Amino acid sequence: MSLENTYEKELSFQADRRRATVEFIKNISDLWYDKSTELVLFRNQLIDRNVSEILSLLEYAVEFVQKPISIFDALEISRAILKLELPASKIDIGKLAYEYHLDDNNFANTLEFVKDKLKDAEKSNGITPKDVVLYGFGRIGRLLARELMSKAGKGKQMRLRAIVTRGEITPVVLEKRAGLLRNDSVHGDFLGTVQTDFERKALIINGTTVHMITAKQPEDIDYTAYKINNALVIDNTGAFRDKEALTRHLNCKGVDKVLLTAPGKGIPNIVYGVNHKNYSPDEVAIFSAASCTTNAIAPVLNVIEDSFGIENGHLETIHAYTNDQNLVDNMHKKYRRGRAAGLNMVITETGAGKAVSKALPALEGKLTSNAIRVPVPNGSLAILNLRLVNSASVDAINTVMKKYALEGDLVEQIKYSMNHELVSSDIVGTTAPSIFDSRATIATEDGKNIVIYVWYDNEYGYSHQVMRLAKYISKVRRFTYY
Repeated sequence: MSLENTYEKELSFQADRRRATVEFIKNISDLWYDKSTELVLFRNQLIDRNVSEILSLLEYAVEFVQKPISIFDALEISRAILKLELPASKIDIGKLAYEYHLDDNNFANTLEFVKDKLKDAEKSNGITPKDVVLYGFGRIGRLLARELMSKAGKGKQMRLRAIVTRGEITPVVLEKRAGLLRNDSVHGDFLGTVQTDFERKALIINGTTVHMITAKQPEDIDYTAYKINNALVIDNTGAFRDKEALTRHLNCKGVDKVLLTAPGKGIPNIVYGVNHKNYSPDEVAIFSAASCTTNAIAPVLNVIEDSFGIENGHLETIHAYTNDQNLVDNMHKKYRRGRAAGLNMVITETGAGKAVSKALPALEGKLTSNAIRVPVPNGSLAILNLRLVNSASVDAINTVMKKYALEGDLVEQIKYSMNHELVSSDIVGTTAPSIFDSRATIATEDGKNIVIYVWYDNEYGYSHQVMRLAKYISKVRRFTYY
């Protein structure tokens, strides 16, 4: 075949791939908006993705599972799912495609294969939608608002009803709040619409009313006046950190659960996927989602502890600067944090080494920790220097980590990276709280000492962990197939 004919054939194939991807995107939307079924690809979100993004994710999937998964496979499976009557669901089409290749044609057709794999969906109980109030509207609060509104679908899970802030709500203040939700210097524009309604003191997000409530303290609010009942309050102000202070939310009419987006005292500190099942939302009213760093390291440490055992170790966090630091040198209540955040690497402390033992009691007293804030606005790295009970090679560590990233209870928490060129900006926008850098793993010759590198989007990845925990607390978890 001539080079010209080869080139023409390649162009034709690419056109077919992109045409198939367009239909796949339509199927994703139809499943989500008509049937409340969300498709993901090895835990990567597919809703609101364009053709190029989806094809890129498929390339990652092929390398990850070492199977020739194509857009044509994904399209065929999505067509089959459309034919089924499912409850509200979240389905990993990457896992289905992977298993379809492993299956070796034991089923008559794709539809029969998909029916068999999703047969447990029939056992799924119905869910009651949950009203949600965001108490505070900073970095995490706005990312939660974006996620809640972009994934509202038909409103069968969580419904953002109100946002509480301090200070008077004027037309200018309301528009500023709307502007910060629309535009984000790190995470880009919100893929939706945000309008203001000053008369009703509300933001209209994707056509849905979200009340803006001003209050100096939780007790000032009667949520039932806004037709909000049995709500989950997600407190991301940082002002209330212990059980006594957070109980004040429960004294408000219309509230029955509270979730703190920071480490808390006297309440369960949860890393979703690691220890959430230890606490029932039927018995506990106040939860903490721990810290972004704890959510990054706990899933990986859980795997290492279960697989090899950990004698002791040290955690060093290379963390993006935060709003707590100064832009220019100035007074600060803590040493070093007063120095200009955008110009310096700043040594500071982190409690993650101790905090992780709340999720993994077996590590109590085994880890020391410290942190360095660096001049990037988002995207952090945890370096775990561990001494093992049982020796392990680099290959052994990477193999077990890949297994946990592909199947089991931590598939939402661990993303396995095979990228030789991975840097901090690459991980911004990753929904998994732990991104395991397989190319950076180090082990001593005797296999007793290892160094593991775990990247994390300290804003976006953490926000998704908060959302996962919020759904668990609210008992609106859908049927899932991972």
